[in-house]
Amino acid sequence: MRNNDWDEDLSKNTKQRRNNRKRRNLDADQTHLDNESSKFVDSLESTKGTGWMADKKYNRMFTEIEQGLSGVLGDGPFDWVDRRVFDAVFDRLTLMSLYKLMKSGMIDTLDFPIARGKEAHVFHGTGENGPVAVKIFHTSNAVFKNLIQYIEGDPRFGGLKRRHRDLVDIWVRKEFRNLSRLAKWGLAVPKPIGVHKNVLVMEYLGTETAPSPRLRDVNVIDPEPVYQELLEFLAVAWQKANMVHGDFSPYNIMWHDDGPVVIDVGQSVVQSHPKSQEFLVRDVTRLVEWANKNGLDVELAEAMYDVLEMDLSHVGQTEEE
Repeated sequence: MRNNDWDEDLSKNTKQRRNNRKRRNLDADQTHLDNESSKFVDSLESTKGTGWMADKKYNRMFTEIEQGLSGVLGDGPFDWVDRRVFDAVFDRLTLMSLYKLMKSGMIDTLDFPIARGKEAHVFHGTGENGPVAVKIFHTSNAVFKNLIQYIEGDPRFGGLKRRHRDLVDIWVRKEFRNLSRLAKWGLAVPKPIGVHKNVLVMEYLGTETAPSPRLRDVNVIDPEPVYQELLEFLAVAWQKANMVHGDFSPYNIMWHDDGPVVIDVGQSVVQSHPKSQEFLVRDVTRLVEWANKNGLDVELAEAMYDVLEMDLSHVGQTEEE
C-alpha cells in the first residue's frame, strides 16, 4: 500500500529514475543503488521504528531529513534522546509529514524538545524565517479517545471518521484553523505557520535556549491588567470570533514578553457547537479562580456578564477570515 504523500513522491521519483535509465545507460553502481532504494521503500510499509535513518547506504536518499533531525537524534547540542520516546514520536508517518514540511521550507531543523505531553511533543525548530515551534501529535496511542466531544458538532469538520489516525489528523487541522481564526481577530495566540497530517508548525515563544514559562509558573506582580486582558480575550473570542477556548487554564497560557499568550486551542469550538455555552462557563470559572488566587476580588457572575456584554467596538479583524 502506498496511500500517503511520501510514498507517492518516492514512487514517482523511482519511476522517473527508471525512465532516465532507459535514456541514459546508467552504470552498474547506480542501478544497484536504485534497486536498493526501491527495496527500502517497500520495506517502509512493514518496518517499525527509525533505525533505518542511521543506515549509511541510505544517506544519499535521506541526507536532508537526517541533518534536519540531528538535534533530536542525539547528535546536536541538546543530547536528550530516549530511544523509546523517539520511536514513539517519530514513527514512519510522522517522518513523512516532517519530510513534506522540510521540503516546503517551513522547517529546516528540529533542534530540541520544549514540551512533552500525553497528546503531543513540542520541539524548537528552525525554519526559513527563524525559530518555530513544531508540535508533533502522537499517532500510536489512544489519548484522543475523550476528545471526540470537541469535534462532533463542529460544522467545519463534517464526515467525521473515528479511526484513531483520522481523528488525530482532524484534531491537528482543527488546532491550525482555530489559531488562524483567533489570530485574525488580533488575539494573543501563536501565529500558525503550517500543518501536515499530525505535525503543526507555529510561532515559537521563548529564548534561544528555552521556551517561555506558563502562567501557572509565573509570579505576576500586578494581576489586575493580566486578568482584564484575559477577560477581553474570552469576550473577543466569543463575541467576534464566535468561539470558545474550551480549556482556559494557567497551564494553557504562556507568559511571553511580559504578557499572556493563549496556547493549546485544539479543543476550541464554535458557538454552534452543542456544548459551547458549557465550555464558556467553565473557561470563565477557571479565569476567576486564577484571579482569586492572585488576590483579586472577582465574582463569576460579574465576569460572565463582562464576557457576554463587553463593549468591543474597538476590536476589528486584522485580516479577512
